[in-house]
Amino acid sequence: MPDETKTTPWAALLLRVSLGAMFLAHGALLKLGTFGLAGTMGYFGSIGYPPAFGAIVTFAEVLGGIALILGVWVRPVALLFLPILIGATLQHSGNGWMFAGKGGGWEFPAFWTVALLVQAGLGAGALALDPRRVLGGKRAVPAAA
Repeated sequence: MPDETKTTPWAALLLRVSLGAMFLAHGALLKLGTFGLAGTMGYFGSIGYPPAFGAIVTFAEVLGGIALILGVWVRPVALLFLPILIGATLQHSGNGWMFAGKGGGWEFPAFWTVALLVQAGLGAGALALDPRRVLGGKRAVPAAA
């Protein structure tokens, strides 16, 4: 049986980079690359949200995705994504379970929401950038167990 204290940081890294890559792809490739910012904002307006939310969500996905990949402010970023994913889950809830169905179902954004909660609980994991160290501050020292 593997020692969880040795494997958990690597599992958190894998989850963190996967989530970050998905957000980056969803924001940069899909929203900006495929639909364009104007198209994304228009879509948000067409479903009853202020069009500006389309821009906010797009840039949150790009910047938050990069932050997750690098391992910067992982817990706050994961928690700040929750309203976006809860909103996406609710938006797709009337379309059935399968995301491949017409209008996209709710299982993908619901899973994404849970994965973000897990990431927030685990923290950054291995190979994360510590913003305090990068910016020249003192690194936090964990409390003794």
